Amino acid sequence: MRSLHYTVLGCLAVLLLGGPVLAQQNGSRARKRADLSIPKVAKKDVICFALYTVNDHTLKLTAQLYPLSAGDPKIVRLQIEKDGEWVEVAQTKVIEPGWTAPFRVKDWDDSQQHRYRVAHGDTAFYEGTIRKNPTDQDVIIVAGFTGNSIQPAHGGDISRQDLIDNVNKVDADVLYFSGDQVYDHNRHYAAWLKFGRDFGDIIKDRPTICLPDDHDVGQPNLWGESGKISTLSGASDGGYSKPAVYVKEVERAQTSHLPDPVDPRKVDQGIGVYFTNLNWGNIDFAILEDRKFKTGPAGRVPKQGPRPDHIRNPEYDPKSVDVEGAVLLGDRQLAFLDAWAQDWHAADMKVALSQTIFCGGAHIHGSANGRLHADMDSNGWPQTGRNRALAALRKAFAFHYAGDQHLATLFHHGIDEYRDAVWSFCVPSIANLYLRWWEPIEPGANREPGSPEYTGDQLDGFANKVTNYAAANPEKRPAGNLLNTRAAGFGIVRFNTKTREITMECWPRNVDVTDPDAKQYPGWPRTISQFDNYNPPSWGKLGELSFDVESPVVQLIDADSNDVLYTVRVAGKSFTPGAPKGKSFVIKVGEDAPQRVIAEQAQVGGEPIDVTLD
Repeated sequence: MRSLHYTVLGCLAVLLLGGPVLAQQNGSRARKRADLSIPKVAKKDVICFALYTVNDHTLKLTAQLYPLSAGDPKIVRLQIEKDGEWVEVAQTKVIEPGWTAPFRVKDWDDSQQHRYRVAHGDTAFYEGTIRKNPTDQDVIIVAGFTGNSIQPAHGGDISRQDLIDNVNKVDADVLYFSGDQVYDHNRHYAAWLKFGRDFGDIIKDRPTICLPDDHDVGQPNLWGESGKISTLSGASDGGYSKPAVYVKEVERAQTSHLPDPVDPRKVDQGIGVYFTNLNWGNIDFAILEDRKFKTGPAGRVPKQGPRPDHIRNPEYDPKSVDVEGAVLLGDRQLAFLDAWAQDWHAADMKVALSQTIFCGGAHIHGSANGRLHADMDSNGWPQTGRNRALAALRKAFAFHYAGDQHLATLFHHGIDEYRDAVWSFCVPSIANLYLRWWEPIEPGANREPGSPEYTGDQLDGFANKVTNYAAANPEKRPAGNLLNTRAAGFGIVRFNTKTREITMECWPRNVDVTDPDAKQYPGWPRTISQFDNYNPPSWGKLGELSFDVESPVVQLIDADSNDVLYTVRVAGKSFTPGAPKGKSFVIKVGEDAPQRVIAEQAQVGGEPIDVTLD
């Protein structure tokens, strides 16, 4: 009895004394919230950070300021260092709300590197480097990020210094933030300032692309539906939950430094658009908005679960949700992609950048037992819109670089057959708010020898054809390292414009990517050819084309329908076009544009053709 008495007392002591200790070790991080207070800064530090791009000899740069006092100047100046002196090249007014200062400078000499500084008043100066256009480099490095949770429960309070260090070590040419730079749904400005404090040291010295996603504009999911007002909790009816002035402030902060939109017509509520292209280092990047025009599912598709956007019934008919009128990219962006795919001036390779990938890229959501058959927040839905997007991209042999899924993956997408469209790389989250797993019930078909069962050919929850090559699944019970057990990290893609190879790397947090012993997530790195982005298994080869000039542009057109099959700048002085069997094609070529017809009825197995262009 006395033994039992002491045992009970001992247990009480553990509960009373050890409980708080255990809570401090395991629970206090979960209870703690991120600090988003806006610091009071001295007048000399009022410029937080600056982002820029250069395209077609036009510099776009946006300076982000801390709040100004009523008596402070509202003019900001942009200066360039010339012969040891600072020379003013532009002025702009600070825009409220949001305290942004956007500059636009035409006739920019991108053949030279320039030191710049943003100036406010007499004491505030922020310096950086406008890089020269790296057209003389064979390899262009693009560092990719997504999912910037700042909550301690996800490791979001852990320093980003490892990311800063690795970007500098590889000397990335471009930074790409694909969405969810901000996770606070009510205080974008404060969170954006924190983002700038975290990443400004690398952003100021290289072109940076930011794409706002759902959390950036203050909602859990986003089906923008051309700017309409959403009235449902969760916004599954389509549109924006926040007032338009809030959305416009977000887009101004994150995208006003991007090249001018190719079709600037605003959507409903006066919300702008930013889809455009950026040509840098002989790579032509299509910058897309895969949420802005997308249709919301609520009230349009048969409900298959407790939420309008979640399908939990594995027996449902996927065709039943591919309803007429449902939009993904929308006609305006598809028209842009059609023109972009055929324009190869100053471009060796094409890359599409958007918020997320064109499939349902996860099976398990939230927790290890959270299997979800299909998620309409993914770009696997609507299927017709998904197929139209992929069909547009493959006409340019475009590689797709994206994020958002909270899960890093490599997919080769299919429309009519497996692997007949483009490859995609979804990068891991900087700090992972929400866990997902790629874990199909049945092993994939046609897997590579020794590869995991979750790889190979599969149908996603919308019956889209996908082939998985890698998935950085988190641990089922993440513990200890809150970043890497939750599969946090970042991506690096190396585009070799000489060999036309694309190498994808997927790195955990807090590793040194230059250390030979550092390990990437399983399945990475992987190298593909640019031409793998449109090389269906069923195709054959036309006769070889030989040229008297280096790397001309080749276009194939269906001789019966007059539809363009694809346009591409070839590598070197020879090219053997792939094409469907049993059809005839017109072949057009040119040094920078396909202007000359060299064959009118080319077929698989045809004779070689010598082409003189010089």
